[in-house]
Amino acid sequence: MNLEGKILGNRYEILEKVGNGGMATVYKATDTVLKRFVAVKILRDEFTTDEEFIKRFETEAQSAARLTHPNIVSIFDVGVDNGIYYIVMELIQGKTLKEIILEEKGPLPWKWSVNVAIQIASALEMAHKNNIIHRDIKPHNIIITEDGIAKVTDFGIAKAVSNSTITAFGTTIGSVHYFSPEHARGGYTDAKSDLYSLGVVLYEMVTGKVPFDADTPVSVALKHMQEEPIQPIEENPNIPEAINKIVMKALKKEAMLRYQTSTEFLKDLKAALKDPSGDFVEEIDYNPTAKTQKISTEDFQDVNLERNQEENKFIAFIKRHKLLSTIVGVILLFCIAFGGTMTILKVTNPKEVELPDVVGLTREEAEEKIKKAKLKFEVEAEEYSTEVEENHIISQKPNYTEMYNKVKEGSTVQVIISKGTEKTKVPKVVGMTEDEAIQALEEAKLKVEIVEETSKKIEEGYVISQETEANSEANAGDTVIIHVSTGTGIKQVTMIDVTGKSEADAKAALQSLKLVVNVGTSEDNSKDNGVVLKQSIEVGKVIDEGTTVTITVNKLVEAKTVPIKVNVKSLLDGNIYESSSDAEGEQKVKNVKLEVKVGEDTIYSQTVKASETSVSVGNAKGTGSTVVKVYIDGVLKNDGGYTLYYNNVNSYTAE
Repeated sequence: MNLEGKILGNRYEILEKVGNGGMATVYKATDTVLKRFVAVKILRDEFTTDEEFIKRFETEAQSAARLTHPNIVSIFDVGVDNGIYYIVMELIQGKTLKEIILEEKGPLPWKWSVNVAIQIASALEMAHKNNIIHRDIKPHNIIITEDGIAKVTDFGIAKAVSNSTITAFGTTIGSVHYFSPEHARGGYTDAKSDLYSLGVVLYEMVTGKVPFDADTPVSVALKHMQEEPIQPIEENPNIPEAINKIVMKALKKEAMLRYQTSTEFLKDLKAALKDPSGDFVEEIDYNPTAKTQKISTEDFQDVNLERNQEENKFIAFIKRHKLLSTIVGVILLFCIAFGGTMTILKVTNPKEVELPDVVGLTREEAEEKIKKAKLKFEVEAEEYSTEVEENHIISQKPNYTEMYNKVKEGSTVQVIISKGTEKTKVPKVVGMTEDEAIQALEEAKLKVEIVEETSKKIEEGYVISQETEANSEANAGDTVIIHVSTGTGIKQVTMIDVTGKSEADAKAALQSLKLVVNVGTSEDNSKDNGVVLKQSIEVGKVIDEGTTVTITVNKLVEAKTVPIKVNVKSLLDGNIYESSSDAEGEQKVKNVKLEVKVGEDTIYSQTVKASETSVSVGNAKGTGSTVVKVYIDGVLKNDGGYTLYYNNVNSYTAE
């Protein structure tokens, strides 16, 4: 079906197909409301005819849509349009981790691999805290962006698939290399199952191969249940010992021997980056009361010859049909998991029952309710509690949720029972360092809350006071608030050199150190205008933030050019004629020598007519003021000179 150009939900315009998966086809689309590109996953037709699957799909997708995390592909919307079921997701530019592994054709750098694993574990930590189990962690579901960020996709969708039809199982067969043992045998899966799958992904990144491989999916699944993997350090000797231990712990067959939470996994991964050869990976001491019986293909030898012949005929038929072969392979896997004595054509799964909510009930009430639901009751631990009274249930596993509370009949429900409130004595921690105080309070089975406080008397890092009186009695688990000194609270900085910088650059540099800047000016003709000539605090001195620093900025007065004119006639007081007249008795205007000095510099010296009233003699350029002297025929005519003030005139006439 070609969906390009179609608009789904009156909002999402399909642009082009960008990928295919076992469960869906992925398209690039435009969100016409928010004007952005998105990815739209269209469910394949074989899923949309199963009402039970659709119900689970919508529930799980809506749950996953609540997850907001930088390493999780965001789900924006879930909907159906004329029988087309779709998920609207964040559009990511990048490659799947599987594509990167295949392109490399060998081990990836271990530090890069651990960083990717940290991001995946961080995503799982967020999901698990929201009671969402992925169930299909594999490199195909991890996208590495162009910026190197790992993004996990398809949260919650695998649960909808794994609880649906046999056809749905056929679409997930490619994941068998990453199945946990309990997933492979069709048992109860939880957060620890995701961590096993992450261990497989990390194994593949650092070695270039999966820990278990075989010709058929059934054989791979059996290896997950029965065989120990070759240690990754044997496949790639360049792997640090800490990484090897982390991977091997994650791949333990028994779930209780693995990492119990994503947070624990994250802690060790981060520690491995800092200390690759460190011996910090803890082995879990756990002795299950009931051993899981190994399952092998030999279990089928007890089936009578006649049925074997019938099954062989059927298998010969389905080998000619690849899809049927894949589906039956999965059916066979589940037959093995449930004892191997049933016929291939009949798959039975324990039916689902309602998981009761027993938190807060007494031990007896909880046990009765769990057994009544055809489930097994098991006490995981007994703990002190200030919130739950003695002999009542603090918590249960699996957790009860209103959204989906179905479990397999016969499953075990583990509970933690309250031992009531434990009493303890509050130690005196005033005067201790923060670390010493935390240790003392935790040893007294108390929790700690730290309030940071400035102090001029108590050294930074030491306890100033405690809000619960020392030597008083408290309940174990209570929180004691302690106030810890941060010192004066004023950060100190080292003075930098800003001389020679522009005023703007100097101010920016000093203000970035949270110093107050005061600006003064001075004039230095040997330096550029506007640069810092000096600073009030010497370079290298340690001072408090908020200290005022005065910088002196060079401010040169701008020189002004003033045109100068001379009124010769005025300076001669009208005596402009020759002493004798010509033959006709007319008086003749005489010529005079005009000389003009600005300061000590002569700027004009020529003969002019005495009748001139505006002789342009040149320009005077300078700042402040200067003296202009006018000489006619060598005689100073302006009583010692006129003072020219450059800043007050545009032109000047001496008269």
